[in-house]
Amino acid sequence: MARPSPTDLLVLHAVRLKGFADTAAVAARFALDSDRTREDLLDAQARGWVSKSSFADVAGWSLTEAGRRHNEAQLRDELDRAGAHGTVAAVHERFLPPNARASQAFTAWQLGSGNAEAVFRQLADLASELRDLERSLAAHLARFAGYHDRFTSALARVGDDPAWITGMEVDSCHRVWFEFHEDLIATLGINR
Repeated sequence: MARPSPTDLLVLHAVRLKGFADTAAVAARFALDSDRTREDLLDAQARGWVSKSSFADVAGWSLTEAGRRHNEAQLRDELDRAGAHGTVAAVHERFLPPNARASQAFTAWQLGSGNAEAVFRQLADLASELRDLERSLAAHLARFAGYHDRFTSALARVGDDPAWITGMEVDSCHRVWFEFHEDLIATLGINR
């Protein structure tokens, strides 16, 4: 049975995965209650784990170095309690070849150097692989559920707006793939 993550872990982890996000985006990442998320963020800020900053008309939260270390300790403890280190490590190894293909597809798209239909087919194939990787992880750690749905949802919207492939202002294929990769390496305590 999949182990649910504590809310305070999910809040800090959402900030890590997003990099910089407002309270609503942090709460939305794991479908958390926004009021509880706001309180958890304020508590984390008081402990020096997150900071809030503004740029022009955009404000959001980011992890401090202390927050990153604390979140890594939370993830390590959660992984140990779930007894899932072997599974996550194996999924990470299986992820590396599709990740190389994803990087090529995203780069080709951004540079306009690939056939759009070929890139779309590559991403559809990657969606299937992501589904299988996610299932293995979510069987142990519930917070890994949802990446495949987000990825295929973005892929389905590409016809309306190509930003759904690599755009950073939407929950694009690239953004979902990046977050999945970050989630894997954060959980294992390794660097890119």
